[in-house]
Amino acid sequence: MDSPDDTDPIDTPPARRGRRRYVLDSQVGFLLRKAQQRHLSIFSAHMSEGLTAQQFATLSKLVEVGPCSQNSLGRQTAMDNSTINGVVKRLHQRGLIDKKPSPDDNRMHLVHLTPEGERVTNRVLPLAQEITRLTLAPLTRSEQATLVRLLRKIG
Repeated sequence: MDSPDDTDPIDTPPARRGRRRYVLDSQVGFLLRKAQQRHLSIFSAHMSEGLTAQQFATLSKLVEVGPCSQNSLGRQTAMDNSTINGVVKRLHQRGLIDKKPSPDDNRMHLVHLTPEGERVTNRVLPLAQEITRLTLAPLTRSEQATLVRLLRKIG
């Protein structure tokens, strides 16, 4: 039998006869996880200031959009409520972010960068650009653009 999808080959155990072969190394979830592991390895090797990927995402999003609610920040960084809560707590303890009442709604607090948070973020943004470059280095420019486009499409 020529194809991995052929069924009932002689050497297939009886429990697997009649089923399509599932090859983990060919599955999109497995491949995405391997790519993410590679990226996170590069991230941890090159990022400074002791920042995790989630902490960096939070700081860089605040630079991008300015002060916002913690709920909005979690949505914009693709973190669930408990994760963004922990990230905000740790960044606050480090003096990189703070909360202030919203001028439009006294019941809401806005998360914002402190002056030290701005300094740290400005120092690490070039590192993040290099991390992205290293992550995508095995691909041609055209493949990089295609990958980013496809990831946006499925994300």
